[in-house]
Amino acid sequence: MPYRLPTIASARFDNADAALAQVKRIYEQNIAQLRGALQRFVAGEDVGERVRACYPFVRVRTSTVARADSRLAYGFVARPGTYETTLTRPDLLGRYYREQFALLLKNHGVELEIGTSTQPIPVHFSLAEHDHLEGSLSAERRLQLHDVFDLPDLAAMDDGIANGTYQPRDGEAEPLALFTAPRVDYSLHRLRHYTGTAPEHFQNFVLFTNYQFYIDEFIRLGQQMVRDAGSGYEAFVEPGNVITRRAANAAGAADKAGAAAGEVAVQVTGSAPPRLPQMPAYHLVRGDCAGITMVNIGIGPANAKTITDHIAVLRPHAWLMLGHCAGLRNTQQLGDYVLAHGYVREDHVLDEELPLWVPIPPLAEVQLALEQAVADVTQLSGYELKRIMRTGTVASTDNRNWELLPSLGGSSPERRFSQSRAIALDMESATIAANGFRFRVPYGTLLCVSDKPLHGEIKLPGMADQFYRERVDQHLRIGLRAIELLRQERPGRLHSRKLRSFAEVAFQ
Repeated sequence: MPYRLPTIASARFDNADAALAQVKRIYEQNIAQLRGALQRFVAGEDVGERVRACYPFVRVRTSTVARADSRLAYGFVARPGTYETTLTRPDLLGRYYREQFALLLKNHGVELEIGTSTQPIPVHFSLAEHDHLEGSLSAERRLQLHDVFDLPDLAAMDDGIANGTYQPRDGEAEPLALFTAPRVDYSLHRLRHYTGTAPEHFQNFVLFTNYQFYIDEFIRLGQQMVRDAGSGYEAFVEPGNVITRRAANAAGAADKAGAAAGEVAVQVTGSAPPRLPQMPAYHLVRGDCAGITMVNIGIGPANAKTITDHIAVLRPHAWLMLGHCAGLRNTQQLGDYVLAHGYVREDHVLDEELPLWVPIPPLAEVQLALEQAVADVTQLSGYELKRIMRTGTVASTDNRNWELLPSLGGSSPERRFSQSRAIALDMESATIAANGFRFRVPYGTLLCVSDKPLHGEIKLPGMADQFYRERVDQHLRIGLRAIELLRQERPGRLHSRKLRSFAEVAFQ
């Protein structure tokens, strides 16, 4: 039997801050002991028995849901019973946990039980930021690792709760959150790998794009905003955790490099990686985590699913897709905007998790913010706004060369897109929206028409260069403005009841 490290006894709390403090104590003790044992093992010591450390848990028991406010989207359990979840990284997720604890206490008037679970912490998830086992262990010692420590177990990391397929065993508590602690830890490690930045830098509002041009403009604007004392942003983070941070003593001071009047001094730390990661992320950071993260997901629905699978564990308030699309209507012009209010899903990457018969509805709060943002940035409104923006269905395909498929007879792509009333086509938007629906993350899509393949207008080099210069800056500013508007919404309104299932988990 594994040797379970000494644990802190379970206790009950009627205060969210005290409950969170207990979670931190349990987690930090278990991680410290596990990391210490690992360090001795790496140094060649015999650590003795098999070592096991476990995650903290939170449990709530209620015999009635009469106290729950029916207007709420989250923060309450669906019916009488026992509910629990394991927790991890309170240093990163403490603000989120505290809010969920406070809502449960308020809505049910019962105590929270905090204790040490029986769910092992995989030893890989105890590693510090720059620890690398592979470089310090011999091949023989790596083989012995499994005999001494718990390794990641994919059976404990599936998305059954989020997918609505999870069934507790007899006597087992109902889930309290969409993600268990091992699933969260797994995604945190994947985020570092795919984006080249630490999970700590991710913000509550996320922009996705499929073109580097948008990232180049975001870097320019982000660096500019950090130097603006009135912007509310305090740092800009790039891959490699290169941080441009407003200097602590720089209020009103000019940058030594010759900043313009009104700018403040900044300090830059970190070093850029020798090559960019697969899906580089950039973060415009606010102290309340309500800043903006932008990720270049590249081309294709597989990347779109991969990155949203992992960002979802951070429970963002919204994510938006800003990218290019093929316009499918003759009346559209290059540079026109498309606001998606429905999706045709031919991406094929979420068919098992979210069947095609599940509708992906538009979310009113996000739709209104995007439309208002287009009006604010372009200074057009009403009937004039319709000249450059059209609302309709966006089709997403996993076949980049769909135009080359036979168009005569049968169910050709052209026929299907026409029957669906689609006005634009890309490869990522439906995936991002569908995963937002699946993970209860508010979503939206605003695309820009870059070609019209059905009407003989394909991108040629000269046309593309001019298009990018004219539209990327404006399109990105619209996305930033939409996030400003969404930030003004109360989280309880933004995370609306439309995204909740019959027997929903209590955590947002």
